[in-house]
Amino acid sequence: MKVLVVGGGGREHALCRHLAQDPTVTRVLAAPGNAGIALVAECFSEVPADDAAAIVDLVDRQDVDLTVVGPEAPLVAGLADVLRKRGRNVFGPSAAAARIEGSKAFAKEVMARRGVPTARSGAFDDVQEAIAFVDGLGGRAVVKADGPAAGKGVVVASDRGTAARAIEDCLVCDAFGEAGRRVVVEEILEGPEVSMFALTDGKGSCVLLDSAQDHKRVGDGDTGPNTGGMGCYSPVPFVDQETATWVLDNVLAQVVDELRPYRGVLYAGLMLTADGPKVLEFNCRFGDPETQVLLPRMPYGFGTLLHACATGRLAHEAGHAGFDDGAAVTVVIASGGYPGAYRTGYPIQGLDDAAAIEGVTVFHSGTARDDGGGFVTAGGRVLSVTGVGADLAEARARAYQGVDVIDFEGAHHRSDIAAHAVEGARA
Repeated sequence: MKVLVVGGGGREHALCRHLAQDPTVTRVLAAPGNAGIALVAECFSEVPADDAAAIVDLVDRQDVDLTVVGPEAPLVAGLADVLRKRGRNVFGPSAAAARIEGSKAFAKEVMARRGVPTARSGAFDDVQEAIAFVDGLGGRAVVKADGPAAGKGVVVASDRGTAARAIEDCLVCDAFGEAGRRVVVEEILEGPEVSMFALTDGKGSCVLLDSAQDHKRVGDGDTGPNTGGMGCYSPVPFVDQETATWVLDNVLAQVVDELRPYRGVLYAGLMLTADGPKVLEFNCRFGDPETQVLLPRMPYGFGTLLHACATGRLAHEAGHAGFDDGAAVTVVIASGGYPGAYRTGYPIQGLDDAAAIEGVTVFHSGTARDDGGGFVTAGGRVLSVTGVGADLAEARARAYQGVDVIDFEGAHHRSDIAAHAVEGARA
């Protein structure tokens, strides 16, 4: 079958690479793709991910058998609905179901109806009402732009002043545009974070994938501002089978049933508190960089699995959702200044050397080709370097071995991705 992947980041590179390894997939296309994706797929750089009409036209012209939507914005805008009306198979939920990510206030309403545990919260479009809610929480709160903001619309405020500034940034200063027209203010939860994913076909089948832990803050020790993600590892050693099953039954399956028919992946970000798992957020698509640690350990029936989700046949193909033994660690290399302002166009050295290391794969998040055919930086998050090994320690060592041989002007990365998990495993 012919598969189109919508998007152009590291997540989409991982999706394209793994789809290309599936013997049932005869051709992989990407819109718009990027310079790295072009190594494994045919890229249509003139087709933006957020141009539904252009995507539909491409699907029709190429007679695509399955469209896999990477980022959330096209899903929230209704791309899956338009394609399904034309009789095309899509891996990704409808606009109505994608509201679970498109509006954090809506997600809170869904959780309340289904009894899904989450933090106490309120949604506001008035600054003073929002600050009053912060006061009711004791002056400490998490402030979130209601809409999707590429992982950057969240401030964990340890004092009233910081919370008030975050609220004003959204509601007064328009820092996040339409996404910040309303804010969700919630209590701060304590405990380790974990990401969990379920595949679903809209007909009752819901299959749990492996766990992962993302590192959102830009600096070592979880310091500095939030980013789209600076690294990740999988599996998470402190998520046992009992916890995973509880999350599937009491969180993911509940939300999937509430939003039925939900076809695609549902991603829950959770805090494992002293009172049990509580939901921080939901996403309606694969995560980035979580995809870069999940897929390298999945069998090669990936295209078959996604097609089964899109066509209501997941129960027949659930075996393809298994994972190999071992672990994976991804380290993101970012442009100087990210997540703030940054420059692009810097030549990248060492990509071939990194790819030659055993167990290392380099996924391109923000790259382009220069006039001489070399790779140059073209985004904030530039590369995701993934190491796979028998355990987290080996996977982490390989990932950083790959990072160490790559260089470009201004490059920076965290040095502590998966460090606590490795130390915990050794203890």
